[in-house]
This record gives sequence, C-alpha cells and structure tokens, in this order.
Amino acid sequence: MELHVISIFPDMFDAVTGHGVVGRAIKQNILQLCIHNLRDFADDKHSTVDARPYGGGPGMVMLVGPLTRAIEAAKAKASGKPQVVYLSPQGQRFDHAAAKQFARRESVILLAGRYEGVDERVLQHHVDEEWSIGDYVLSGGELPAMVMIDAITRLLPDSLGNEDSAEQDSFVHGLLESPHYTRPEVFEGHRVPDVLLSGDHRAIEKWRMQQSLGRTWLRRPELLDEIELTDEQLDLLAEFKNDLLDGTSSG
Repeated sequence: MELHVISIFPDMFDAVTGHGVVGRAIKQNILQLCIHNLRDFADDKHSTVDARPYGGGPGMVMLVGPLTRAIEAAKAKASGKPQVVYLSPQGQRFDHAAAKQFARRESVILLAGRYEGVDERVLQHHVDEEWSIGDYVLSGGELPAMVMIDAITRLLPDSLGNEDSAEQDSFVHGLLESPHYTRPEVFEGHRVPDVLLSGDHRAIEKWRMQQSLGRTWLRRPELLDEIELTDEQLDLLAEFKNDLLDGTSSG
C-alpha cells in the first residue's frame, strides 16, 4: 500500500517511519510512505503557504495554490487513483472499521492542515474525503495522520509478527480486548487468574471472551448495542454480571 502525506512539518513523521510496526512495514516494503513538504510548492522565495483570511478574523488560512500543486504532485507519484483525505475535526469519525476499509486501498493522500484550516476551494475541488480522529481540535493534521497511518498499517497483510495479534485487538469483533498477564505469577500478593495457567485452551478462550464481554459492558456498553451476541456470549455476560455482584469477577 502507498500512503502519501502533505505537511509543512515533514520531520514530525520520523516518529512513525523509523519505529515500531510502521517502520518495519516500510523496511519490508509492505507499506510505502511518502512525505511531501508543502513549502516545496510555494511560489515565492519565503516559501509562503498561508495568508490572512478574506473578511477578517483571527489566524491564518493555508493557500489554495501550494496545496493544489502539492496534491497534484502526490497524485502523479501515487499508484492507481488515490483518494485525497483531509484531516479535520469536521470529518467523519475514524474507527477500526474505517481503518480496515483504508487498508484495502491501493493508495491514499493524507492532507495535514494547520492554522485556521485550508482555503475552502481546496475542499470543494481537490479533497475527496474528510476524516477526524475525535471531537476535539488539535494544532494540525499531522498527529491524526500518524494515528491513521499506524492503525491502517497494523491491518496490512504480514505487517505484524503474529497475525493473531490484530485479530485479538479491541474493536476487531466489536468488543474491548480482554485483560493480559505475564510473569511473575504473583506480584505484591496479586495472582494471575488460575485459568490462564491451566493449559486448558478451551477454558482460556471462554474466559477471555467473558472478560471481553464484561469489560465492554462496564466501559463501553453502547458497543454491545451494535453487535448481535450469541446465546453463549449472552450466558457468559450474565455470569460475569452475577460474579461482579458477588464480588468474585476477576480481570
């Protein structure tokens, strides 16, 4: 997959390109990540990319000229017919389902805005989609772009050392992930649940499903309204609730 990013702060993306899952995916040629410096497309010696808004008001607005030229340059380098995505608090919410959809694309151009935003003519004529990572305002689109890059990369084939890792993540099946434990078995008097030490894989699978259901019910109950639980899952959740009332639920 190809991801192209347009930004005035290309060095910020060193945080993802040289580390972790994204860094490995780039080295293994699973992901091609190309960062375009917007200032390279300015048309004056000062590399100006913003100006005061018409009609007055605070802040600056990113210029339509450099943005348009940068988008066209990114399209020329990209494979296929990439969609241009603007990172904006006004966009649709990016979630796991969206990450899966992006991971199936051949190429995408992410446009990271700054200041008060971009000239509206860019959005009207050169941007295909707007996406947001949450209902809050950041200083620019670079951090949302990095969040999207990481989430998308995890879903690309062969990007993770263990393919089961992505399948067990929170939200993959509409539920939050179950608790994890590792050595030592006892720490400050707190034991690892016995079932995880039992070697009974069916019992472990059942426990993890119950904990996933229970954790979702406790922390994000609205997620349960969006999925159809099996009879077994309903029984496990009911048992979790009863154990919680009895003070015996673990995890």
